[in-house]
Amino acid sequence: MSSNPYSAPQLPDAHSSDFQPALNKRYKLDRFFEFLTWIATFVGLLVLMMLLYDVISDGASRLSWQFISSFPSRRPAAAGLLSALVGSIWLLCVTAILSFPIGVGAGIFLEEFAPDNFFTQIIEINIGNLAAVPSIIYGLLGLQVFSRIMRPITGGPSVLTGGMTLALLILPIIIVATRESLRAVPNSLRQGGFAVGATRWQVIRNLILPQAIPGILTGTILALSRAVGETAPLITIGALTFIAFLPPLSLEGLQTDFTALPIQIYNWVSRPQPEFHTNAAAGIIVLMVVLLTMNTTAVLLRNKFQKGRI
Repeated sequence: MSSNPYSAPQLPDAHSSDFQPALNKRYKLDRFFEFLTWIATFVGLLVLMMLLYDVISDGASRLSWQFISSFPSRRPAAAGLLSALVGSIWLLCVTAILSFPIGVGAGIFLEEFAPDNFFTQIIEINIGNLAAVPSIIYGLLGLQVFSRIMRPITGGPSVLTGGMTLALLILPIIIVATRESLRAVPNSLRQGGFAVGATRWQVIRNLILPQAIPGILTGTILALSRAVGETAPLITIGALTFIAFLPPLSLEGLQTDFTALPIQIYNWVSRPQPEFHTNAAAGIIVLMVVLLTMNTTAVLLRNKFQKGRI
């Protein structure tokens, strides 16, 4: 030890007995943790494959054009899911139209324009909390606000009410995805735009958004995938389980009663006849095809827009 009080402290030599990092123990712990993660992944995939095999083996024989193009019926052999499939598509369109512009706009404002003060911090905390709220809470909110208070506008438990409820459900997810996508764009693009005299909105519109749009679209479509599989909010607001007609493709159709694929599947599963359980398995397959189609669309859109990125 040096007698000079202002000298730098002497670190122990790597070959001395005082320096023992125990690397072998750390590597063993790393390998053990890697082994646990592989086991967890394998178990999860195994359970998923077993569930998929059970559903496909039960419902594949029931899949046909007659099943897709027929209305629900009290006779299992004649029952179909046309009204539920069309209702899900209606809900999906209304939810996307309401949630996408509001969510993306809110994300852009909070990330690019809002000042960093106490008020915006409270908003950010609440958005993060709302993303984790159970879906049944949104159903209760939609029941009271959209179905009862706004009944003259929405028509009660209608397509518009369901779409607005699901839009509230996925709105925090879209806002978070938008902010993360904007945050991933390098600041050098912003500084370059400001350097040539562009305004903040011109920089965002012409430089930032083209780079962030793949992540925004991916987050939005994945959020819509969650919405199309929700059941609890729709049951809470009063969606029907048996509808033998299609909502008209007009503004009046937004105020009509509706059903959706998850509700129809739930209705068939709750019945005691085994034939209805087969119908439920076939409905699950159709719902999985819809979800896989949406996820594939998200991947294709992301790849398409990424080709034009700087």
